[in-house]
Amino acid sequence: MLEVSNLNVFYGDAQALWDLSIKVPENTIVALIGSNGAGKSTTLRSISNLLRSHSGKITIDGVRTTGLPAHKIVGLGVAHVPEGRQLFPMMTVAENLRAGSVLNGAKGKRRETMEEVFDLFPRLKERRNQLAQTLSGGEQQMLAIGRGLMLRPKLVLLDEPSLGLAPLVVDHIFQIIQEIKNRGITVLLVEQNVQQSLELADEGYVLENGRIVSKGPGKELLADGHIKEAYLGI
Repeated sequence: MLEVSNLNVFYGDAQALWDLSIKVPENTIVALIGSNGAGKSTTLRSISNLLRSHSGKITIDGVRTTGLPAHKIVGLGVAHVPEGRQLFPMMTVAENLRAGSVLNGAKGKRRETMEEVFDLFPRLKERRNQLAQTLSGGEQQMLAIGRGLMLRPKLVLLDEPSLGLAPLVVDHIFQIIQEIKNRGITVLLVEQNVQQSLELADEGYVLENGRIVSKGPGKELLADGHIKEAYLGI
């Protein structure tokens, strides 16, 4: 579904990603873990072409996307759920969801998809006429994910979906990520919650200072001594 090869990205003169290569097979969850500032969000922004890469190649569902404008990436069925949610605060839950169905194919199935989102997030159905800014942090994250799903995507890029949430809400968000995969959608998950991410992920990559330093099945990475010491405090 997604292949990134030898990606190099700069912010001005400062290099943020160094020859980064990852593969995300269809209908899998792949976790990209690392500390703050490692380059995780930069990777997602580069895949979405919100940030232009200096060199390297990105292929999504067989289409080379390097250099394509961001709206063309969306047109390939890629939903980017950004860190910080970035909702429309003065719009209702339902209005935010409708804003996610921007493609013609998604527009035609807007009502059906919204019911599917409400099935995943019953809380959103209860609050469908509430302004986004009045929701709790967990509800806002549900809405951000739901808005991404309104695109009827093939691939979802999730950037720190558990950030700042209470433990019970975090557990629910990770259950939803598994359910998204169960519905046939591929997921690239960026997270600082290493334990739950790798327990959930089919494959994982460890990013340190803009470089991939380790990769493998999620549960195997959890057993890795360096990851236990650096990220789990064991």
